[in-house]
Amino acid sequence: MTSRVDINCDMGESFGAYRIGADDDVFPFITSANIACGFHGGDPAVMRTTIAKAAKHGVAVGAHPGFQDLSGFGRRNMDVTPGEAYDLVVYQVGALLGFARAAGVAMQHVKAHGAFYNMAAASAPLSDAIARAVRDVDASLILFGLPGSHLVTEGARAGLRTASEVFADRNYMPDGSLVSRRRDDAYVQDASEAVRRAIRMAREGKVRAVDGNDIDIRVDTICIHGDGAHPAEFAQRLRAGFEAEGIAVRPIGGS
Repeated sequence: MTSRVDINCDMGESFGAYRIGADDDVFPFITSANIACGFHGGDPAVMRTTIAKAAKHGVAVGAHPGFQDLSGFGRRNMDVTPGEAYDLVVYQVGALLGFARAAGVAMQHVKAHGAFYNMAAASAPLSDAIARAVRDVDASLILFGLPGSHLVTEGARAGLRTASEVFADRNYMPDGSLVSRRRDDAYVQDASEAVRRAIRMAREGKVRAVDGNDIDIRVDTICIHGDGAHPAEFAQRLRAGFEAEGIAVRPIGGS
């Protein structure tokens, strides 16, 4: 289905005295970084230094806005209105954009985080609010979302370029949504199997859902989690697997 793919990872989620993820070890193997903007993780110093690290490694920079929920790491649903969602995105994307411009680094994309992402994927009004916020801050930014979700359709409706995002280490429901983290089968535990699935998604545009049936899936960018088990080893194996299959690994915004 595709001859190139972008590998993205959620980065810069440490804050204050707390260290989250293995950013330094993962950076050499990814092509796009979703940088936390201070609400679910991250802080001003971490935002600044993560942008600098991305630039050093030639990794494209994106904003990763989430719910204002440090204790829950942005993974708990919150009852927000579309207006509140718009403000959350403008505030956080604007903050990271400021740091990027101060560093002379172009910003490539926006990807909502955690519960914000999953709720918007299933809600046209929330996705519309996110898309309008991104457009109003910078209409050149690419909006990431689950394939076929409201994030993708509302992003396109707002005039944005969109990227369909799949997950190397997560299982899928028959409707194409992600299996809830509360379930025991939320993750693909075997790294070799996760790499094989990722290559198949890119090559064939298909993935096996938890009910045993294949579903069609579009792949523009593929996410790995920097706070998972052995993230650098997994990132390295995933990139090597794509390249061995002749699938070029480049930032989504590159030519």
